[in-house]
This record gives sequence, C-alpha cells and structure tokens, in this order.
Amino acid sequence: MATRKPQIIRKTTSPGSTPWLPDDFGPLPDPGAQREAMLEQLLTQSGIALALMSAVSVALGWLMAGRALRPVRTMADKARRISERNLHERLAVGGPDDELKDLGDTIDGLLARLDTAFTTQKRFVANASHELRTPLTLQRAMIEVALANPAANAGSLRAVCERLLATGERQEHLIEALLTLARGQRGLQRREPVDLAALVVAVLHEQAPDDPRVERSLGPARTAGDPRLLESLVTNLVSNAVRHNVPGGWIRVHTGVSDGRPVLRMTNSGPEIPHERVEALFQPFQRFETRTGTPDGHGLGMSIVAAVADAHGAPVTAHPGPEGGLDITVTFGPADTVIAREPD
Repeated sequence: MATRKPQIIRKTTSPGSTPWLPDDFGPLPDPGAQREAMLEQLLTQSGIALALMSAVSVALGWLMAGRALRPVRTMADKARRISERNLHERLAVGGPDDELKDLGDTIDGLLARLDTAFTTQKRFVANASHELRTPLTLQRAMIEVALANPAANAGSLRAVCERLLATGERQEHLIEALLTLARGQRGLQRREPVDLAALVVAVLHEQAPDDPRVERSLGPARTAGDPRLLESLVTNLVSNAVRHNVPGGWIRVHTGVSDGRPVLRMTNSGPEIPHERVEALFQPFQRFETRTGTPDGHGLGMSIVAAVADAHGAPVTAHPGPEGGLDITVTFGPADTVIAREPD
C-alpha cells in the first residue's frame, strides 16, 4: 500500500499585511510591561537583601562594640568603687598595648599620686597634732604640779611661769612655721623685685651677726617674688646651717647669676648625711639629729624652703657635702621673666 505524503500548506501574505499566526497562539506580550515587572521584581529582591544585610551589620556591630567597650565598662566600675579609703587599688588593665591600656595605666599613675598625697597629708596632720599637743600636755602638768605643792612659794611659782613662757614661745615658733608652710604651699599672693644678696645680708645680720664661721660671697641676684616668703626661705636655710653644724665648722653663702638665672647657694660643714636621706629632709617634721642623737628643731625648716621655692618656680638641688653637712642651691628666675604660680 503506497504511503501518502503530508501536504504542506503555505500561505503567503502580501507586503504590508500582518504575519499569519495560528488561531490559538494568543496575543503578543507587551515589552514595556515585561520590563516593568522585571524591575519591580529586582527592586523587591534588592530591598530584601538590603534589609538582611542591615540586620546582620547591626548585629555584628553590636557584638563588636560590646566586645570593644567591655574593658571601658570594667575600668568605669573599678574607678567608681575607688575612694579615699582604698586609693591603693588600681585598675590593672591587661591586654595588648593599645589606647585603652595606655588610658588605664595613666589612671593608675594618677591614683598612685593621689594615694601618696593623701598619705602625706594624713601623716602631716598626725605629726602636727602631736607637736602641738605635747607642749600643751607639758604645760598642764607643770601647772598641776605647782598647784599641788603645798610648800610652793613665789620663787618656785616664778620658775614654773618662766618654763611655761619658754614652752609657749616654742609653740609660737611652731605655729608660725606651720602658717609659713601653708602660705608657701598656697602660692604667691604678690610679686615684687627682690635682690637675694640684700636679703641674705639682712637675715645674716639677725641670725648670725659677726659669726666668724660664715663666709660670704654675695653678688647681685635680682629676682621677683614675695619678699616675706623669700625671707622665710633664707632664714630657714641660715638657721639650719647654723644649728646643724660641728664645733669649729664653717658656713658658706653665695648669691649670684648662673646661666642668666639668679642663684642662692648655702653650704656648711656638719654631720654626715646619707645621700638617700637628703630627699626626706624636705618633708615636714623630718629632723636632723644632733651630736647627742636627739632631734633638734621642729622639723619644718627644709619643708618651708621647698614650699617657698616651688611657689616661685625655683628648683632646689641638695646633696651631702664632701666633708659632711649639706650643699643646697636654689635657682630662681630673672626678675623680668620669672613666672609666679597662681594661688589656688
């Protein structure tokens, strides 16, 4: 049986007519609407991706910020618990040498300085109280003994009164020294031109007139400052040099200008002082020992020198002399350029 070839139907169109399509093909899609749909879908997906990335970024940023700020919170908690009663505690920040550790070490250094200042202040108050209470107790005891003596006469009572006057005079000197120390630590209230050489001459005339032990080398040394405080500085230097000396010893006083700055230098013979103890002598109530091994003076002279020099911005250098005693140099600023510390 012969196969039948399929018939191919071809339909041509004339130029300018619509192409022929099967009847069930449907209408052609609109290219503009299709493009808008794709853009809308892309925008929706981009928004979802952006929202997810933002949420992930916020979460990661929160975690990283919390980890980075955890040492700061720890430092804040420790610093909040530290008061004047436990200044010995420290932040002790560990970890790598970064900005936070450097900040912690800086705060620890500040706490160490505050601890030292508070300890020094407490020691000063305790020592001052002791120094003031001791003569008062002695005076009270002398009065009670004199009154309890039925055989007391005018002569014995007069002797007691003289001893009371001597004790009161020592108290006055101590109180005056405490006030001078307080004024020196407060800073300068006024500033006037002062010649250190003339000031030394006036003090030596009062403290050691015609003393053959004193060798003078007084050149002009003009500075600016509080004349009363500077007089206290020179008086305490001279007084310590005279009091803490040896029989047949010597005292050398020098004023002049070195490297454009007026200087005051005081050296004396005296007992040998260990080098490590020199710095402590400038603390309040630190006394030299006499040849008999007993303390002498009220222990405020060198601390007054340090306080007055600091108020005038004048560094003090001190070291033991080669033959004993001390070699002290105070270097001031010139009268036209000296900068005074403002009072607190």
